[in-house]
Amino acid sequence: MELPQTISTLLIALLFSTPFSSSSTLPNVLKIEALVFLERRLPYITSDIKEVPGKSFDYIIVEGGTSGCPLAATLSEKYSVLVVERGGSPYGNPLIMYKKNFGVSLIQRDEFSSEAQSLISEDGVRNHKGRVLGGSTAINTGFYSRASKDYVDKAKWDEKLVKEAYEWVESRVVFKPRLSPWQTAVKRGLVEAGVLPFDGFSLEHLEGTKVSGTLFDEYGRRHTAAGNPWRITVLLNATVKNVIFYQCSYCNKSRARGIRFVKTDRTSNQVHKAYLNEQVYTSSRGEVIWSAGALGSPQLLLLSVDLKPKNRHADTALVVGIADYFKIIIQEAILPISSKVTRIVVAAKIAVPLSMGKLQLNNTDPRLNPLVKFNYLASESDLDECDKMGRLIERVARSKSVATFVGSRHRKVFTSRLLGVWGKGLRVVDGSTLVESPGTNPMASLLMLGRYQGIKMLREEKMPVCSTEKGTYSKS
Repeated sequence: MELPQTISTLLIALLFSTPFSSSSTLPNVLKIEALVFLERRLPYITSDIKEVPGKSFDYIIVEGGTSGCPLAATLSEKYSVLVVERGGSPYGNPLIMYKKNFGVSLIQRDEFSSEAQSLISEDGVRNHKGRVLGGSTAINTGFYSRASKDYVDKAKWDEKLVKEAYEWVESRVVFKPRLSPWQTAVKRGLVEAGVLPFDGFSLEHLEGTKVSGTLFDEYGRRHTAAGNPWRITVLLNATVKNVIFYQCSYCNKSRARGIRFVKTDRTSNQVHKAYLNEQVYTSSRGEVIWSAGALGSPQLLLLSVDLKPKNRHADTALVVGIADYFKIIIQEAILPISSKVTRIVVAAKIAVPLSMGKLQLNNTDPRLNPLVKFNYLASESDLDECDKMGRLIERVARSKSVATFVGSRHRKVFTSRLLGVWGKGLRVVDGSTLVESPGTNPMASLLMLGRYQGIKMLREEKMPVCSTEKGTYSKS
């Protein structure tokens, strides 16, 4: 007998939130009781964008991805949480939920609705972003490995809390794998090639060859970050455009008030809004939290605080920097790219290069160009100077004055603090807060980070927003 969709979803979610496996034998009465109990714990999940606008929550989490889902599950132990996810649900989707179909979601893509969103960087690097509840944990290989102790120390994380958070994640979605013949061959090949010692099965980041955890259970079912919800409202297929800020009239500081969002599939351009609860303004609770990933959160920052690139009038070069004992010359300009577009340039050159180019005739017509080969950086000495030149340009571009004029923020906006706090009532909890990749890959630590930060936020004491008892807010 085919189960109704609601009950099927409950059974799938049961795998994420209870200690017994699907192979457990339960009396029918107990099964019904488990489903009734679980129904009270399940989030309210909807794709109807009209059901959320105008409502308010203690916390609003932008994107239900690798860090966002465990963060939402943790905060919902005490507070109401809205998760706005630009993709759909993984539950019941065989392309996501079963190991035998791994990779299909990476191939079957479209611009606005597929579970995997393709990305090609300006320098030609191909990648994919998860566009589904659970984020990249729903489309990746499922490999799970913790960060090293050195990384935890370097990040200045609470070692005890990190351990607890890892174990919380692992008790829900991590399994010991069975290797395929190919994986066994590679394991042995690594050992034969001298990648030693062989550490067997371990979730720790160890030197040598090891087998680590997986998000796929013994039956080949994927367990994503979308498990174990409590008092959570999940809005699917909705993309956050930016954060709504209010200005405190007493302390003159901006504070997040809510979000603006639209339908992901672009069938409508209507902008909707959701807000933080009013009563939380006098405490440290009540925040909009970006968990949109290493690329998504910086993008939202640019969209929210009006740091979008601006076109400026073309301008000549009047300022020059001469450095490294007259070997490097730096100049500025605003150059036209087309009749409507300009490019801001901070350029540098080697004053006395050793590399030499050549010119040859291409034809006998002086109205046409000759053949030219500049032969830049043929000399090793020029390469060394170019390296110095690049570092100097980078320092100039990152300087406070240039960054303020251009309207940009360097990535250290996010990495300067673990919490990634940006102003009042707004913080970042995702991969954009990490300076480098923890462990073998970041997935395990990003899952941990959601739980870790959620616990720390639950423990935070009430603090006034500003020095006054209560401010009034006007939209900025």
